[in-house]
Amino acid sequence: MKREYKNNDVFHVIEEWAPKHLAYDWDNVGLQIGTYNKTVKKVMIALDVLESVVDEAIEKKVDLIIAHHPLLFNPVKRINLDTPQGRIIHKLLTNHITVYAAHTNLDVANGGVNDMLFDLLGIVSRDNLTEVSRQKLYKIVVYVPATHVDKVRSAMSEAGAGHIGNYSHCTFQTNGQGTFKPLEGTNPYIGTKNELEFVDELKVETIVQEKRLTKVINGIIDAHPYEEVAYDIFPLENQGETFGIGRIGTLSATMKLRDLCEYVKSTLKVPNMRVIGDLDKNVRKIAILGGSGEKYIHLARQKGADVYITGDMSFHVAQDAWQMGLSVIDAGHYIEKVMKQATKLFLEKELDNNLIEIITSETNTEPFQFI
Repeated sequence: MKREYKNNDVFHVIEEWAPKHLAYDWDNVGLQIGTYNKTVKKVMIALDVLESVVDEAIEKKVDLIIAHHPLLFNPVKRINLDTPQGRIIHKLLTNHITVYAAHTNLDVANGGVNDMLFDLLGIVSRDNLTEVSRQKLYKIVVYVPATHVDKVRSAMSEAGAGHIGNYSHCTFQTNGQGTFKPLEGTNPYIGTKNELEFVDELKVETIVQEKRLTKVINGIIDAHPYEEVAYDIFPLENQGETFGIGRIGTLSATMKLRDLCEYVKSTLKVPNMRVIGDLDKNVRKIAILGGSGEKYIHLARQKGADVYITGDMSFHVAQDAWQMGLSVIDAGHYIEKVMKQATKLFLEKELDNNLIEIITSETNTEPFQFI
């Protein structure tokens, strides 16, 4: 039973959900400032790491900040305490607060930021706006004495192997006979040194996603009675889980663009927004990309979207969308704040709440005002 969590334990849980390799190559995700090894009792989820957010973390005695937007994008050439960045770094280090960022990997991940927005808006029949990655699949085969086959098979399944569609714990096993000769320096579970041993064994095989492969191997080794565990790993051509940027789907019923704007404002708690298109137009098919999504307007149109919900639209790109007949709701970059509560709920589900407290930042980091 775990008695405490280290920062790295929390990082591992986040990366099971949003692996770092899903991040864009220009991004900077993962540990930003701090340590992997410090005990963590209180985590705060934030959209940004501004000085006001750090002050909030200090006041609330937070050990770890999980942020969506990275604190450090570019190499730091100097730490000047007269600048906002310098003060932030100084406060974090002197108060022993670690910062970790899950950015474009959390945008791309299934269940990530764009799915969070879809869930809140009740959009159904979703698909990726564009695919960026596909999970690799492997077959793992292990040879186990009959006395321990249930224990090893259970360990494989609990570590995440054996998922096919909506089925879990999928394995196949065959009976056979294993041979081995323990040599000098061994301490065999079965058999005698320098004598050939014949053992009734079962070959257990199953499928596993690449991101869970190491965890499954470790589970097998921990559950297996032998000093040296015999297992094989085969790459598969089967199609694994897909990951994409943005989502596209349909509303449960057609509505006017004007009404959709009011619905988005109310649901996502956006006080004001910019809109491109005929407000009296009927719309149903919706594309969403949280953050800055203007470079995907042509793809949204090609996929048949009536409306594209995103942020940070520039003037000429907005004109292009208008001319091609694509309605756009620029709800702002700040709609990504939905990640705070959703990430809190995810971590509370995955971690022992008796050992660690998860809170969300209450600091408003939206820089724009409308007058």
